[in-house]
Amino acid sequence: MRRTGTTRRGALTATGALALGAVLTGCGGDDGAADGGGSARSGGRADAVREGNSLRRKAAREGAQLLARYDLVAEAHPAAAAGLAPLRAAVAAHGKALAPPRADDAPDETPPPAPGPVSADPKAAVRELAAAERGRADAHTEALLTAEPELARLLASVAAAAAAHAYLLTELAEETAA
Repeated sequence: MRRTGTTRRGALTATGALALGAVLTGCGGDDGAADGGGSARSGGRADAVREGNSLRRKAAREGAQLLARYDLVAEAHPAAAAGLAPLRAAVAAHGKALAPPRADDAPDETPPPAPGPVSADPKAAVRELAAAERGRADAHTEALLTAEPELARLLASVAAAAAAHAYLLTELAEETAA
């Protein structure tokens, strides 16, 4: 008898499609930058750009930490690595989309600190990843309040993808053999 309903493969495929849509949606150009406003507008615009870059750096740094955690879990629990690969790829794409534009004279950013140890139990390790994704979704949702519209759309897309990742990781944890 064939199983009906949502399968892990179908759910991962849907998440990949959502993540790709989120990345593509967030990569649109900024039409507001070409308005040629006066000095008062440019001062406010400069502040908004600075604040947006700060939000982007923070989100990219947190994404890099999450990416490192995915790598640690996959390394510690090879049986779970195949299920983590598409989600890890989406997190990497989110990091690229969230990264602020880099000036040529900007100093290299220090790499994020390595995440803590990974649980020896594969189910617990995957559940910890799910909790990290939920935290990421919550952080991006909270950042929406202060983000400029274009960045807010990108953060909302990444937050939705992170929430979907948390759900899928919770399901993967149940399927993972201890």
